[in-house]
Amino acid sequence: MFTISDEAFADLIDQSFDELPKEHRKAVKNVAIVYAEDPTEDQREQLRLACNQTLYGLYEGVPLARRQGVTAYPPDKITIFKGPLQRDAVDYADLRRKVHHTLWHEVAHYFGLNHTQIHELER
Repeated sequence: MFTISDEAFADLIDQSFDELPKEHRKAVKNVAIVYAEDPTEDQREQLRLACNQTLYGLYEGVPLARRQGVTAYPPDKITIFKGPLQRDAVDYADLRRKVHHTLWHEVAHYFGLNHTQIHELER
């Protein structure tokens, strides 16, 4: 397992966000992008994850596509899970790719894309 400090992991998230297309970065508003070691039991239960399923990131909020112009929503939250990403990474470059992909995936949820649409874009 490859490991890095919390500070270095937070830097990876920041770098990954900075690498997203400018128009997407500018459109992400009122979203906390944070990291946690692992998903909580509540998060795993809400997603109905089996014990053998891994979660790298989680978007919590109301996607832009469903807001219909309403702005009175509380802040959204994207959590990137350090533990699973580190455990699956073979080196720094691999971890960096995984963090970038995970952040992109969760930002796509913020914009209203579902898993099918995200996987279609990834092809």
